[in-house]
Amino acid sequence: MASSTQVAMNATLRRLEDKVAVITGGAAGLGEATARLFVRNGARVVIVDIDDEAGERLVTELGDASARYVHCDVRKESDVAAAVTYAVSTFGKLDIYFSNAGIYPTSRTSMDNLDMDNFDAVMATNLRGTVLSLKYAAKAMIPAKQGVIICTASIAGMFGGMTAASYAISKAAIIAAVHCASAELSQHGIRVNTISPFSVATPLTLKSFRQEVIKKLNNRELAGSILTPESVADAALFLASSESAFMSGHNLVLDGGFSTRRGPAQYNL
Repeated sequence: MASSTQVAMNATLRRLEDKVAVITGGAAGLGEATARLFVRNGARVVIVDIDDEAGERLVTELGDASARYVHCDVRKESDVAAAVTYAVSTFGKLDIYFSNAGIYPTSRTSMDNLDMDNFDAVMATNLRGTVLSLKYAAKAMIPAKQGVIICTASIAGMFGGMTAASYAISKAAIIAAVHCASAELSQHGIRVNTISPFSVATPLTLKSFRQEVIKKLNNRELAGSILTPESVADAALFLASSESAFMSGHNLVLDGGFSTRRGPAQYNL
């Protein structure tokens, strides 16, 4: 028989008991880590992605009672609307929406030589996808007068010169979109926040940077600590839970102190 202490610890660990969450970009990287953590904490999760194989595989692992997969291109309004409708019709409500899907530009060029087609593609996924997520999450949450929306930004959106301009601009715009949404949706009891991580060794960043660059960036920051997808998932869990009940419009920076004491130019990325 479990002791009273063990029972209390298990209850504490399940910080999202009976919550329903949608996670875009949920089949890999930060989204996958967050889906796993949310399920361990009692949530039922709808994993939204365009990678059907990875999404279905993750749902099989997590179990049909705890997770479902929906193919969704966040650039398409009908897809985002359908994903939210699916979550509500399947699980009866929507408590948490983690807008995490994003892409990195295929090329990094100077501002005077910016590839506008590539710029438009990045903005369509990163910014338009986030704004559509805010729109349809709000539609589902306003009648319930409660909910939490979390958006993945980046410290790239806080500085110039760190990374490709189109990516940095898209992430800066996400921070602004969250400020607007938070100001408007607070009257409905809905909290909206961003997470701005440093470089994380996910499939997306590994496609964009050499692995040794990722290691160099992380190793120069908080001594003895490397930012992992699981660390970002921990931040998402905090923002999704009652522990952050009075936080809205906040940009939670996970950068080991980079933004407080270092400039990006020294990294010569």
